[in-house]
Amino acid sequence: MTDHLTVLTTTDSPDSAAALARSAVTARLAACAQVDGPITSTYWWRGSVETAQEWRILLKTTAARYPALEAHLKAEHSYDTPEVIATPILTGSPEYLAWLTAEVARGH
Repeated sequence: MTDHLTVLTTTDSPDSAAALARSAVTARLAACAQVDGPITSTYWWRGSVETAQEWRILLKTTAARYPALEAHLKAEHSYDTPEVIATPILTGSPEYLAWLTAEVARGH
């Protein structure tokens, strides 16, 4: 497993997205969170196809902090089943990755 991850989630409003991003960074579960949107999502939910506007949050963290970040997102999220998807960062600027590691390590 790689040491660094990007974690993706979505939510239903810019305010919710900003609150999730800020709370994860404040708790040092992520070094950075970026919000973009609105995006249009089409998905199955409770037996039918739904379409909704959402805001996407991309968080940067370490593999060691992922379990706590996932738990935080699930606890703070307004969705019954929030999207929480982690993708490994295979390579990146050594200076950026060192900064990322140092910032989330301050939360331990």
